[in-house]
Amino acid sequence: MRPVKTYILYGCIIAGTLGLYSCDKDLDNQQKVSLDDNTQWATESNADIFLNDVYDQLPDIYAQPENLDNFTDDNDAGFYYNSWKYKDGNLDPASTNYALFGGGATGVQTVSRYNWPALYTSIRKCNTFIQQVRVHKTNYAEAWANKRIDEARFNRAFHYSILFLHWGGVPIILDPQVRADTANLFVKRSTYAETLDFLTKTLDTILNNKYLAVKYNKGNPDAGRATLGAALMLKAYLQLVAASPTYNSATYVGGADPNKIAGFGNADVTRWATAAGSFKKFIDDWGGGKPYGLFAEDSTLWYEDNEYNTEVIWDRQYVANVKGSNYEQYGGPVYVLGSYYTWGNYNPTQELVDQFFMANGKPITDPSSGYDPQHPYVGRERRFYKWIVYDGAPYKMDWMSAQDTVYTRIDKVRPSPNQIDFASTDVSNTAYYFKKKLNPRNRPATGLSGANYIYFRYAEVLLGYAEAQNEAVGPDASVYAAMNAVRARVNLPDLPGALSQSQMRDAIRQERRVELCFENKRFQDIIRWKIADQVLTVDLHGMKIENTKADNSGTWVYTPVGLNHPHAFKLKQYMHPIPQSALAQNPKLVQTPGY
Repeated sequence: MRPVKTYILYGCIIAGTLGLYSCDKDLDNQQKVSLDDNTQWATESNADIFLNDVYDQLPDIYAQPENLDNFTDDNDAGFYYNSWKYKDGNLDPASTNYALFGGGATGVQTVSRYNWPALYTSIRKCNTFIQQVRVHKTNYAEAWANKRIDEARFNRAFHYSILFLHWGGVPIILDPQVRADTANLFVKRSTYAETLDFLTKTLDTILNNKYLAVKYNKGNPDAGRATLGAALMLKAYLQLVAASPTYNSATYVGGADPNKIAGFGNADVTRWATAAGSFKKFIDDWGGGKPYGLFAEDSTLWYEDNEYNTEVIWDRQYVANVKGSNYEQYGGPVYVLGSYYTWGNYNPTQELVDQFFMANGKPITDPSSGYDPQHPYVGRERRFYKWIVYDGAPYKMDWMSAQDTVYTRIDKVRPSPNQIDFASTDVSNTAYYFKKKLNPRNRPATGLSGANYIYFRYAEVLLGYAEAQNEAVGPDASVYAAMNAVRARVNLPDLPGALSQSQMRDAIRQERRVELCFENKRFQDIIRWKIADQVLTVDLHGMKIENTKADNSGTWVYTPVGLNHPHAFKLKQYMHPIPQSALAQNPKLVQTPGY
């Protein structure tokens, strides 16, 4: 059997309601040039082609430069992306243009398959698969059908989870709709609570069925398919989000919400305990290497050679030169060894850089940390040196012929092509680049890397548990244990004892921001913590480095400098609007509060 990484992505597949065409000629012995309803569901291998296309509908984050981090205070993205408009407070429900460049200001809908119609198209495919496998069940082994239906259930829940995170309560559709069925064609938005309940019950069904494996390891032909680990992690994460201040409140920050689609409409601290319970079950049942755990080397867990390692819970498959990743082309230092290589899109702000601890485990704001603002890159923690490319940083990837040194300072004697210029070029405006997740084997180019995109990993289980448990009962021993496990992996000392709940909350949020930086987690965090209107309404910063003497004989001075980029986030942006075109098609839909 071909490994699922190749099995799912090797062919180019176009699926439709009545059938699909596959240009992969070698999925089994029969050439499947054309499949209709009679042949599509005739065999397990034919039906698998349809399900493989369902997997291909997962958000293709590595295929485009716009990502959720662009919409946060962690990354300074280019002015030509829609995230720039989003940060300026623009969000247009009338737009149906989800293009990256020059399109309508549609917010996270510009991220691959994060828009309303694309998500419902994927959900329809899941519904069609489940329906047709049941209709043609006599064609399949019972074990195969049980397993594949739960895989489709998970994929459907994953797409609904994206809708839930960005739109709140949404229409729940569990069967492929038919235009002629006018009685059931129009579906209203469920409440926030009803949508969460649907998702958790779906995931509980998968978990209770136990048809899926807990985890797949590298080399397993099913590696890349849905697992019980992915189901429990998604459930716990959604419960964590729902328990957070934005939604777990009597009022919604974005405006009047009489239909309760943007939150519960009441506050209940036990929601934190529910989320903590799900994370704890994951830790107790499957943590500590049974089979999930922290991968020993945090900086290499994303590499292609280490796919499906103990930390990986749920990822999207990429195949080099077939369905390869473009991540390396979009970010990292623009110039390497004097040659132009990348778009320079991953530019950490000074706000993010300042969150990295000192090697002694203390934040730089602690007077006893040893931090020197005129030597800001000395004595920092391991993750800083592994992930951040700063002025004077050594830079060496396997594909490079020699080590480079990246300079972002303003040097009038020996100017560097990576020198900060505050202009509209690809060179960073913050004086930083990012190298976390970059595949060291592949030079930056389109589709050369086969490294997978990881949606969830085990460190997030520990951080999610620590947050939920701290909010539920305070900083007990289990909260310390979870936090210290993440810190120990990167050689940071344990947190100081006797922290208050508020102090532990701050420690968890800082640890989460550093550990999960540039993994598309920060956006949902600032939204659910109800701090987006604080951090996205102030100017962000880069680091200007200049010498006091024109001939460099003086002192190099480090000065944080404002980026003067848009920062006009509006309260209504805590959730996204439904496209006006969808409202026009469905008279039962109501718009998101504030729009």
